[in-house]
Amino acid sequence: MLHIPVLLNEVIKYLSPQKNENFIDGTLGGGGHSLAILEKIAPDGKILAFDLSSEAIASMEQIVEQNNYQGQKERIIFVQNNFVNLSEIIDKFNFRPVNGILLDLGLSSDLLEKSGRGFSFQRDEFLDMRFGESGQTAYELISQLSHLELEKIFREYGEEKFAEKIAFNITRTRRQQKIKTTFDLKKIIVEAIEEAVGYQISEKARIKIFARIFQALRIAVNNELENLEKTLKQIFQILSVNGRVVIISYHSLEDRIIKNFFRQQKQEGKIEILTKKPIGPSSEELRENYRSRSAKLRAARKI
Repeated sequence: MLHIPVLLNEVIKYLSPQKNENFIDGTLGGGGHSLAILEKIAPDGKILAFDLSSEAIASMEQIVEQNNYQGQKERIIFVQNNFVNLSEIIDKFNFRPVNGILLDLGLSSDLLEKSGRGFSFQRDEFLDMRFGESGQTAYELISQLSHLELEKIFREYGEEKFAEKIAFNITRTRRQQKIKTTFDLKKIIVEAIEEAVGYQISEKARIKIFARIFQALRIAVNNELENLEKTLKQIFQILSVNGRVVIISYHSLEDRIIKNFFRQQKQEGKIEILTKKPIGPSSEELRENYRSRSAKLRAARKI
């Protein structure tokens, strides 16, 4: 069973895939967006689908193989790579023209629920948090970075007002024991906040702080904001004239980068912005998929 792709109707509306066009899905995940686009661009349109997770690609290869998509399984090309390498991969596969690009910057349900990589603070898992198989883990960052470096991550990427106290408690605790799991980290966060405020905080308040700290670590581990900025600079060089880009973000840091970049490109006369303000999920979608609640879609067309 496929996961529920976020804002699927809106993605199709703004990408407007047509017969025999070529598209890039920079964030394959559960594959729902890619398969919907694939149907629209039949019989000869192709998709170049990126994902850092070998498990995600293997799962989608199996789905495509089983369904065979009217004998057109060769129309979707899977690449285990980061979308920051768009230009290089397009050259490698001679994948042109490119009529549209999709980036869904959220975590797939498989990563949250099945990967065992510590993305969710609701499960007691090793603090990995890598989208792929290379690079430093969250455990390594927590074990090695200084108090000031951790504070900067929590403040800048999590916008956490208790960043300094949490960073201090992490460096104090790690002198005595390793901080290896999500639950180890949660315990330290709660102790830090309650030491700071002098009383026991509610479960609702804890969840919000956990979410900010886990987000900050994930962003740092995967260089998410830096990679997004680098990718944006490539997108409109890659797209054909009238090609469209749709980007779905899930927190204000990403959305701000996308909004400012689109605005700059519009001022330079390079694009038309198709979404005057970000598009969010409908009430119906929220009922079916609560995880879509923070999704914001922005779209633009190259001119």
